Amino acid sequence: MTAMKRRGLWAVVAALVGASWLPMAGTASAQEIQLTGPLKGAPAVRDLRLYREGRFDIAPAVSFTLLDEYRRTILVGARLEYNITDWLAAGAWGGFGAASLTTDLTDQIDKIAPRDALTATNVNHGQSVPPFTSKSFADQTAKMQYVIAPQLTFTPFRGKLAIFNKIFVDSDFYIAGGLGIVGIQQRAACGGAHQLSCADPNSFALASQTKFAPTFGVGFTFYPSNVWSLGVEYRALPFSWNLSGFDTRGAGPGGNFPDQKIDGQDDTFKFNQMITVSIGIYLPTKPALSE
Repeated sequence: MTAMKRRGLWAVVAALVGASWLPMAGTASAQEIQLTGPLKGAPAVRDLRLYREGRFDIAPAVSFTLLDEYRRTILVGARLEYNITDWLAAGAWGGFGAASLTTDLTDQIDKIAPRDALTATNVNHGQSVPPFTSKSFADQTAKMQYVIAPQLTFTPFRGKLAIFNKIFVDSDFYIAGGLGIVGIQQRAACGGAHQLSCADPNSFALASQTKFAPTFGVGFTFYPSNVWSLGVEYRALPFSWNLSGFDTRGAGPGGNFPDQKIDGQDDTFKFNQMITVSIGIYLPTKPALSE
């Protein structure tokens, strides 16, 4: 038999085998596995501690602002929440500025910034009549006074954290979001009609304002016991404010040049960030158990 005939014969055999499988492929279906015995209808986990569901969470907290240009703020406050389910809670977080610390940039500007006619709008020269006394640049930088944030908290993941494969701690990961009400102090408006000149040393006084901003946070909660927890959270509060008290905008193309005025146009958008450490206390003190 020649090679050409052998190849033709194998082609016919392959075609016949393929045709015989076609009816079987058309009727193939998955087989459903039926569980019987004691596992039938059983939950994935029994007697799971529901650390959140049906409990109030009272968590004293300390927050530290991050990546600050002119001032670092330490806020002392708390988080208050009611956990509707083990994965959804409603409440509020808030704090007040217990400490406001200058950064190295602020200290350097205070030391080396010239006090002359060219800088009079942006750096306080002190008294306008002799003897001249220099004022601290830190006195004109903005401060965060308080934050109040009603929020919802979503907890999509939970499990156990293993430390050196010897210590195991229940933990969960959560996402919080809401509206931030932020009290700040920043340089008051000047240079406009019936306002002080921005070169006047008295124009560098701070004025209180309220900012509204979206806020969101992500964090981990660790449960060493049924009664209390330890939490670490990253939070952002994006809004615009004038951190330095400088005249930076308002004139020229697109308003991108100084206009010898301090007003809302000089506010700059900042993605204000902070890290929060909290200790949560839960009521009732004993968590419920799943089936």
